[in-house]
Amino acid sequence: MKYIYFALLGAFVIFGSCSTGEAAAGSAALSGGSSQALLFLDCKAASEDVIEFSFSKAVKVTSINFEPDLSIASVEDGSVVRVRLKERQEPGLKFTADLLAEDEQRNTINVLVSIRSRNNRMPQLVINEICTDWSNPKTEFIEFKTLSAGNLGAMRVFILGNTKATQQTIYEFLPAEVKKDEYITLHLRKVEPDCVDEYGENLSASGGKNSSPTARDIWFPGNVKLMHKEATAIYVMDQDDRVLAAVMLSNSQDGWWTKDYLAEAAEFLYSQGAWKSTDGNICRPADAVRSTGTTNTRTICRDETVENTNTAADWYITATSSATPGGPNNPKRYVP
Repeated sequence: MKYIYFALLGAFVIFGSCSTGEAAAGSAALSGGSSQALLFLDCKAASEDVIEFSFSKAVKVTSINFEPDLSIASVEDGSVVRVRLKERQEPGLKFTADLLAEDEQRNTINVLVSIRSRNNRMPQLVINEICTDWSNPKTEFIEFKTLSAGNLGAMRVFILGNTKATQQTIYEFLPAEVKKDEYITLHLRKVEPDCVDEYGENLSASGGKNSSPTARDIWFPGNVKLMHKEATAIYVMDQDDRVLAAVMLSNSQDGWWTKDYLAEAAEFLYSQGAWKSTDGNICRPADAVRSTGTTNTRTICRDETVENTNTAADWYITATSSATPGGPNNPKRYVP
């Protein structure tokens, strides 16, 4: 969770997020007489019916409300405040908490934060096809294939490799029930008015180039380039920051790999067992999937006929005009 601190008339105002997705955000305002600051640290959905708020010191909750309204069964005070709800929540639903608390020195803190309910049913999946280029209105995309049934709610997508920034670009899925062997395409721009997010049962609701009438299409808002073929790390995480799927791309032996954040990403993904070199070590530039030669119709595809090894050996560039967003990958390969 990230915080930005502003001194304001002797108090602290904290802006942050306890759900690193779709623009979930929160704030906390602190007042009181102690010189030792009382800080709001984090919040999370610990289970389907328990929400936890963490503070730098033990606090007593004086009021708490949720929007939309949720019935509260009990509140346990302390440095970790545990709020038990009367009913279990559906996975990945978004709601806002407004909490007022105070510590022993009567410092008070008001927390206003967005939360997503606990999702213990995230499906197993793989990243299946990647388009790093765009030709308006055909956009870049990341396609996923589910290996089990489940719900997408609160699943997060991270992309490292924007030339204008080194920070992670994050997309957080809304709740959606998915079946095994379902294809989900996350289009990385939204440039046509009929590009509709398909979170319901109607998979033919969306228009737009590269949309599929038989697969789930989701559209990233805006028209900014988020992914580059030069060197990019893509990965998916659950609510416990576990990596569910990953891939690293590079169009040369070094590319942007001199950037510290990409080396750190390789180390992190290796530690999670999500990406490695073919000899089982931490990924080096030569061990990334080679992106040289890709176009808007010549995409980077996972070989769906082989077992997933979390290495570049699983991947190939498909032939010209063989991109298949929302469907099985075309086995025809690009020959430079």
